[in-house]
Amino acid sequence: MHLAHYLGLLHRSQVNLADAFRQVAVAHHGEPDVAILCRRQAQVCDRHAELLHPFAERYAEEATDEPDRLHAELFRGTRTGGIGLLRDLHDLYLMAAECDICWTLVGQAARGARDEKLIEVVARCDEETAVQMQWLRTRMKQAAPQALVVAR
Repeated sequence: MHLAHYLGLLHRSQVNLADAFRQVAVAHHGEPDVAILCRRQAQVCDRHAELLHPFAERYAEEATDEPDRLHAELFRGTRTGGIGLLRDLHDLYLMAAECDICWTLVGQAARGARDEKLIEVVARCDEETAVQMQWLRTRMKQAAPQALVVAR
């Protein structure tokens, strides 16, 4: 059963996304909404990783380095200034999109395995990931005019 592979992928992706949210919160502390909401979203990711733990044990989670490679490629640290904020939010969005598709695929597998408890966790976490992505998209739209047109 390859569900273990995707559980490992999803778990590491959530841990990496939480870490990246925390880094952005610190780097952009001058933007109070970003700092507060990034810390809050990091906690959401932590909770997602915790909720996955029993399933990782049940299906014998396979550790994978794919999310770490993605994290290293997408998120090489935070940047400064308006364009830096925009790029950091963009990176977070791409990392959240990785989690989003993994939730979808794990959800499909959970349905196939008729694992009702995993289906419940996926439904909850998938919805929260969609909220994260929507906030990131909205905040990027807000930052884009200043960062891309006005700034020098």
